[in-house]
Amino acid sequence: MAEDALIVIDMQNDFCPGGALAVEGGDEIVPVVNRLTEQARHVILTQDWHPPGHSSFASSHPGKAPFETITMPYGEQTLWPDHCVQGSAGADFHPGLRWTSAELVVRKGFRTEVDSYSAFFENDHKTPTGLAGYLRERGITKLRLCGLATDYCVAFSALDAVAQGFSASVVLDACRGIDLNGSLAAMMERMRQAGVQIV
Repeated sequence: MAEDALIVIDMQNDFCPGGALAVEGGDEIVPVVNRLTEQARHVILTQDWHPPGHSSFASSHPGKAPFETITMPYGEQTLWPDHCVQGSAGADFHPGLRWTSAELVVRKGFRTEVDSYSAFFENDHKTPTGLAGYLRERGITKLRLCGLATDYCVAFSALDAVAQGFSASVVLDACRGIDLNGSLAAMMERMRQAGVQIV
């Protein structure tokens, strides 16, 4: 029987109300995520983990404001408020999240020069996090994804999961989106076309 895992994406304080890059209603999904975690055979978490002065921070680019875009060597990059700085309270998991059963925490975005949305690759789409290899070695083939934010880290993780040969579904009740310039509808369509199941 195919082994399956739950991947909980970036349930961190900075992405919840009151945080530096808050997703509206981000904290509302914590009980749903906890229920999914209790039911899952394998649980993996991702954690955005930026060094101070990260290249995706608007503050690293004089004259630029959060949510503007710039061109990086790997393509277009949205600039963000400083968030999920390594060791900060904002980078911690939400205090209500029950995550002690997690077998692995994948930290991403720790390379200063490249951002990372996906649990599988940095935004250059070449530098792997090692998650695909870990899952293959464990014999895990089916993934359920939830967390923050639907249209960024969850969606890019789901798209990469399918591209890497895994079966992937996104549990919408356990996600919240940013919806920057119509990004939510666009990424939902991209996921459907790629074969990600939306449940």
